[in-house]
Amino acid sequence: MNGKLLIVDDNNQITDVLASYAAKEGWETLVARDGEEALRLFTAHDAEIAMILLDVMMPKKDGFEVCREIRKTSMVPIMMITARGEDFERIMGLDIGADDYIIKPFNAGEVMARVRAILRRIHPQGENAAKVLTVANLVIDIANYLVTIDGKEVPLTKREKEILYTLAANNKKVFSRDNLLDSIWGYDYYGDSRTVDSHIKRLRAKLDVFKHPAWDVKTIWGVGYRFEVKETGK
Repeated sequence: MNGKLLIVDDNNQITDVLASYAAKEGWETLVARDGEEALRLFTAHDAEIAMILLDVMMPKKDGFEVCREIRKTSMVPIMMITARGEDFERIMGLDIGADDYIIKPFNAGEVMARVRAILRRIHPQGENAAKVLTVANLVIDIANYLVTIDGKEVPLTKREKEILYTLAANNKKVFSRDNLLDSIWGYDYYGDSRTVDSHIKRLRAKLDVFKHPAWDVKTIWGVGYRFEVKETGK
């Protein structure tokens, strides 16, 4: 396994179990007991950390604060783990940049399975896995989470970049809201599917700052969304 797994929880039993399961799968682990220690470890090892398991309720800084801080500089995958199960907290965790969300009590084997699924989704394997996708003046470097139009960086959030990449990489496919929820947020996301509409609206507003006559993100009414490559730009 490449990289380190950062486990953040103030419950020693939980960190011990997760670290044990992770070690069996070849992970080298780092453990933090509070939010401030998590940020210190992340700053010290950011180039090596490949995944973060992040509890919400912790001393000093909670998981939401830690996630927001990390997202200012990094797109490292984050799974939030918490005893809380309210929908609005799951939605907030995902919308501030978490890649998945699991509720305590949990099965450690399931946590590791989700880790593998997230890494497969974010870092697709195989010869056909496009690291850099180019469509006319649009370049999406998904490995580095960088989107440019005419060489200028587009200030998109992590979710917006993932949505754009998913649509552009499958430009002949119409994605329903549920398709996008499954592809981007994960199959077990319980939030309102209208969150997709909100993300698409913000994505379009940011893209429309730049001229892009050869392509567009289109609404297919009653169905969903599609990335359209036009035959000629005007």
